[in-house]
Amino acid sequence: MVRKTSDAANTAGSWQWTRTAATQRNLLDAAASVFVEHGFTDASISDIVARAGSSVGSLYHHFGGKTELFLALWDDYQNEHERMVAASVAKARKAGENDPLSLFNVGSRSYFDYTWKHRHLERVFIEGDTPPGFEVLRRERGREWVRQNSVLLGASDDTFGRLTVAVITDIITVAGQEVALSPTKREADEVVEAAAVLVQRLVR
Repeated sequence: MVRKTSDAANTAGSWQWTRTAATQRNLLDAAASVFVEHGFTDASISDIVARAGSSVGSLYHHFGGKTELFLALWDDYQNEHERMVAASVAKARKAGENDPLSLFNVGSRSYFDYTWKHRHLERVFIEGDTPPGFEVLRRERGREWVRQNSVLLGASDDTFGRLTVAVITDIITVAGQEVALSPTKREADEVVEAAAVLVQRLVR
């Protein structure tokens, strides 16, 4: 049977996309390792591409440069954070949980678990050695997180409700940073429990 040209093109396109995605993933994973070891400023593109088994040209083709690669890595990290939190909340809802604060706590614990698991990378993002423009993106992402938490908690849209959700989100953000900086899991768990108590006081 002769394959149609369109079928062949679709197959080739799919293969090309798969190869592109794999190349990007390898570069992101290599960048994470190099940034963890050296920070953003001292990380070299040559180290990243060598670890990825790629080339400088490929890095520039896919990301544009070291700064763009760093921002893409942060975006990828945040997206996976959000995916894990959303999945945990959806699972709790499916199990019958419908209390907003309980669902928020489920999502928060998933957030903290992921942060602890990837604490070395989290430290890269919070310790200040970041490229220009990073803080702007972080603030934009933070505002979106406040909006999502407002929906999850069913907060009122008045000034008090918006401010309460903003403060709660800041508690989780700071607690996440403390989790990443904790020397032991026990101390990280203490931070998580303290954050839950503070949030409950504000919501209740």
